[in-house]
Amino acid sequence: MASKGKRSKSSSRWLQRQQRDYFVRQAQDKGQVSRAHYKLVQLDQRFKLLRGHFKVLELGAAPGGWTNYLQDKLPKGVLIAVDPLPITAAAGTHVIEGEAGEPEVEAQIGHILGDAGLDLVLSDMAPNISGVRAVDQARAMELADVALHTCTLWLRRGGGLVLKAFQGEGLDAWVQARRRQFEKVTLTKPRASRPESREVFVVARGYHGGPDDAGHTAKGA
Repeated sequence: MASKGKRSKSSSRWLQRQQRDYFVRQAQDKGQVSRAHYKLVQLDQRFKLLRGHFKVLELGAAPGGWTNYLQDKLPKGVLIAVDPLPITAAAGTHVIEGEAGEPEVEAQIGHILGDAGLDLVLSDMAPNISGVRAVDQARAMELADVALHTCTLWLRRGGGLVLKAFQGEGLDAWVQARRRQFEKVTLTKPRASRPESREVFVVARGYHGGPDDAGHTAKGA
């Protein structure tokens, strides 16, 4: 009975936080899929990430909070959204159901792009939280490497990467290493991210290639 009461209090705190959260209310009022929409809006406003003709790959796209925004911003572009879970997307979006980094998923991305390169890779991927901080952080860094490997396959020179990460062991060294592959790398936290969260975003622009940490070399390098 005690454990049941604990879960009830936890659920109550979560509901109260949701009701107080400005961006949750905004998403509900504006008909957005999730509050994540506003994180990308703020990142785009600050860094001017998107142009209407861009080819963009979105990793960790479910449930579609970013996808909805991207579809409006890419009227003449290409949007590929990847996630093993269902994604709310318009008919013109290329939805791939599967885990980023899987050979089958990479084959589908390659088929869609052909010889074209990506202008931007977006990753909102996050690990399933175990509650063990060291384990969760290690898994988050593995997902960062998956997104980076995607860049070596398809990101054009001059392209960009926007990646959700979590403050903790390994992040500073990972960001420093990206400065060998991109002209400018910024670590930022949009206002729509909860203040108490360890969530941050890596915004890397001006891709110029070179090997990643696993020795993979950029396409065309």
